[in-house]
Amino acid sequence: MDLLDNLALGFSVALSLQNVFYCFVGALLGTLIGVLPGLGPVATIAMLLPLTFGLPPVSALIMLAGIYYGAQYGGSTTAILINLPGESSSVVTAIDGHQMARKGRAGAALATAALGSFFAGSVATLLLALFAPPLANLALQFGPPEYFSLMVLGLIASVTLASGSVVKAIAMIVLGLILGLSGQDIYTGTPRFTFDMQELSDGFDFVALAMGMFGISEIIRNLEDEHQRSLVAAKVKSLMLTKEEFKRIIAPVLRGTVIGSFLGILPGGGAMLSSFASYSIEKKISKYPREFGRGAIEGVAGPESANNAGAQTSFIPMLTLGIPSNPVMALMIGALIIQGITPGPNVVTEKPDLFWGVIASMWVGNFMLVLLNLPLIGMWVRLLTVPYHVMFPAIIAFCCIGVYSVNNNTFDVYTMALFGLLGYALVKLDCEPAPLLLGFVIGPMLEEYLRRAMLISRGDPTVFVTRPISAVLLLLALAALVVVLLPSVQKGREEAFKE
Repeated sequence: MDLLDNLALGFSVALSLQNVFYCFVGALLGTLIGVLPGLGPVATIAMLLPLTFGLPPVSALIMLAGIYYGAQYGGSTTAILINLPGESSSVVTAIDGHQMARKGRAGAALATAALGSFFAGSVATLLLALFAPPLANLALQFGPPEYFSLMVLGLIASVTLASGSVVKAIAMIVLGLILGLSGQDIYTGTPRFTFDMQELSDGFDFVALAMGMFGISEIIRNLEDEHQRSLVAAKVKSLMLTKEEFKRIIAPVLRGTVIGSFLGILPGGGAMLSSFASYSIEKKISKYPREFGRGAIEGVAGPESANNAGAQTSFIPMLTLGIPSNPVMALMIGALIIQGITPGPNVVTEKPDLFWGVIASMWVGNFMLVLLNLPLIGMWVRLLTVPYHVMFPAIIAFCCIGVYSVNNNTFDVYTMALFGLLGYALVKLDCEPAPLLLGFVIGPMLEEYLRRAMLISRGDPTVFVTRPISAVLLLLALAALVVVLLPSVQKGREEAFKE
């Protein structure tokens, strides 16, 4: 009965006129940036963070969540129609989705992506409602040593699941941790790493760093390589699936939902890893393996379901433990902190309207996305003809205005520009910037729990291994690091990411 009461509270919050409007705005913006290649949800949410300051916390989080899962829907449209994924998790969808479009089945591919996404998103939201509260209750038993060990595990897991070199991923996390330490000491108030600059007394601004690393650097990268886009199916014909196609997508959608729901919870996992895993499994167990790469409908149904399920369940560790499982969740935590809310297990009990309102809004948002994506497909197709060099000056101007409006400080604009150049340089050096953002967000919390644990234990470091939960979490972190450093695992990992 508690679950039904809580969901009733959630729907009463989510279905208020104001929150329905912000849910719609989030879903619409998410679809838009998913459709436009080069602008992912991380860049967009980073750019829109300043707009959330004037909103109530529930409305702000509902809108940002809508952008995230809306981008998963929208990304499949460009992947299918022009073989250019609008979002990283749609890379796999392009393999078979575009081949279907070339055969005149673009409508069926788009319908498969939308229906699979809707089903997976709805099921994953139900799992979020079922498992998040018990996990939050368990987390209330955690003390500073357990939280420290959990955050170490989260950082190590994000290294193991990041693409590219393990050493580079670790370096990115360390760089993020160092940047997070800039500012005043949390207990003594002594300035550190400020280089005698008054503007750095509170550390680097989160919004400026996020907008620079993911917004500005993405724009520079896309301007460098402006794609020549050619629409395969400017006029999408029937969106109806044949009876045979409908039968073939049922099992992949179910499998994709299960895979995505599980992998979305893991730090560093989320939508992208889920879609790759689903495609690999479908290819191995399919009755039609030769069709893969040539327009197999399972190659659209499985990954699209997985990436949407992964996007929804990645909210579980963020809402219950205050730990981001991917860069978007790190931005969500930043949005909550900006609103004066400490992410973690207390959110469930202290802010039930926020917790259950966001969960209920996901069902509302998923329903809106089906209505937005299929009937308005013609509008999204026309948008693909807008050239980058027209869009990006407006986006940069929006970034500058947004980051300045946070603190009314020109230093933040310079900081954003600096991190934009740094982000671009890191991408050129094959260093993934996502672990840096996770390190930057988790760093100050990691330090606080480490120092609290040491104060409680009177400087005895064995407190981390003598408490059972803390010891188990540290052992898991060590095991994950050892496994990923094994030569055979490293080789397989590199091959998987190449594929």
